[in-house]
Amino acid sequence: MIRVAVCGACGRMGQEVCRTVWAHPQMTLVAGIDVKNEGADIGEIASGEKWGVKCYTSIQKAIKETNPEVIVDFTHPKSVMENVRTYLKNKVHAVVGTTGITEENLREIEELCRENGVNAVVAPNFALGAVLMMKMAEIAAKFFPHVEIIELHHEKKADAPSGTSLKTAEMLSSIIGEETKGPEKEFLSGVRGGKAGKVRVHSVRLPGLVAHQEVIFGGQGQTLTIRHDSMDRTSFMPGVVRAILEVQKRPGLTYGLDKLLGL
Repeated sequence: MIRVAVCGACGRMGQEVCRTVWAHPQMTLVAGIDVKNEGADIGEIASGEKWGVKCYTSIQKAIKETNPEVIVDFTHPKSVMENVRTYLKNKVHAVVGTTGITEENLREIEELCRENGVNAVVAPNFALGAVLMMKMAEIAAKFFPHVEIIELHHEKKADAPSGTSLKTAEMLSSIIGEETKGPEKEFLSGVRGGKAGKVRVHSVRLPGLVAHQEVIFGGQGQTLTIRHDSMDRTSFMPGVVRAILEVQKRPGLTYGLDKLLGL
């Protein structure tokens, strides 16, 4: 049984992870960690039922009292790196789904893993379909050099553009030639989106959305659209489960769910 704590446990994604870990036959949920609800039963928050699993506001205290082997982080871009430093320095493996992780952050995580003899899985997106969408877009880019990305998320997402769109743009920028030229004049600033490498990315934030992305390719007399939609947060759970089961076996930093899928 893998001893798992969830940081960001009271958020929507965190609660879903807690329910998933609680129900999994190979895992034991030992703690919830959040900025609020100190001492509360995380089961009452996530499911309305008492699980006998305490919520902590201190990561250090949660680690000391519950001895987790893996901590899953779905928190906030502003706090995620400080959280990860705490996990790894305390020799706890990390599974990180929080967005906002930069290349510099990844280098630091890799070094911390090496220094402390622990591992980390960091993924821009834990939905299996999203990973396949990116891989299919990578194939298409070899034949369609003109591409733009539209990513759509709920209105409470803390950052824009999404980590998934940035990772997709990075992958495509290494394949396509020059970026697609747009109009010489914009009558509305920012109307053409932002550039990530050679690819323009457009972010939509609206109530009712969860997580969606479409990659639109343009060619002579045709277009190709590759789209993925997460209609419910349960779509991310198979990927999170795989990461929890694999993180202790994979030395150092593993970046991207595709590595766990053998893609």
